[in-house]
Amino acid sequence: MAEAREHVLTGTCGSITVREWPNERPRYVALVVHGYGEHIGRYEELADVLVAHGAAVFGPDHTGHGKSAGERVLIEDFEDVVTDVHAVAGLARTAHPGLPVVMVGHSMGGLIAARYAQRYGDELTALVLSGPVIGTWELPWKLLALDEIPDTPISPASLSRDPEVGAAYTADPLVWHGPMKRPTVAAFARTLQTVSKGGDVADLPLLWLHGDDDRLVPLAGSRSGIEELRGRRLTERIYAGARHEVFNETNKAEVFAHVTRFLDGALGN
Repeated sequence: MAEAREHVLTGTCGSITVREWPNERPRYVALVVHGYGEHIGRYEELADVLVAHGAAVFGPDHTGHGKSAGERVLIEDFEDVVTDVHAVAGLARTAHPGLPVVMVGHSMGGLIAARYAQRYGDELTALVLSGPVIGTWELPWKLLALDEIPDTPISPASLSRDPEVGAAYTADPLVWHGPMKRPTVAAFARTLQTVSKGGDVADLPLLWLHGDDDRLVPLAGSRSGIEELRGRRLTERIYAGARHEVFNETNKAEVFAHVTRFLDGALGN
């Protein structure tokens, strides 16, 4: 495994903890953007794959997540989170000037990464979206219609067919297991609309990964968002039977191979 180290940056809403998986001779930089309620430490295996492939890997804990500052899972404006991720990209570019930068965003991180590509796409060489919260994701509007948001935890079984993934998630003290917060839900709703209207990614190579048994972010809803976001270089990989976290699925070796093959094409290798 790549030996990780941590940095602390000043974010828009307090300090942001960034994990770096270094590479002595990197060919490119990979920015990993995690999902709702979790933290970047859950992407250790993906980072190891990318380091072995030639990347120096960086990823933040978003505000209110993991080791970063802020009230737990409170995000009032995703534009601020995108700005924070851009600061992480600046850290990476300072460490590795001139290298191409690719971004991998999962779930809520896919929403953040999609918006990042709309704002800073000319700084990216490739974009990978895994189970992205884009398009017609209905949950925010259903929750906002309620007087009180229910305390319904994410089912560990919805993450992966591998029961060990769910067990580790349940036992992880850095994962949030409480209810969603209304300002965060409202921010989701606003940003879904912003991304929907924000334009496509033009010639940026885009890889979309999704499990066809994703119960948290259903495939059909994300597909409508991909159709709005896609430019001229879309590759999609839909995995039969896979659930929400394709990087933690029972066929993850296949998923990782698809990611590295896609990046080889985008990087011109």
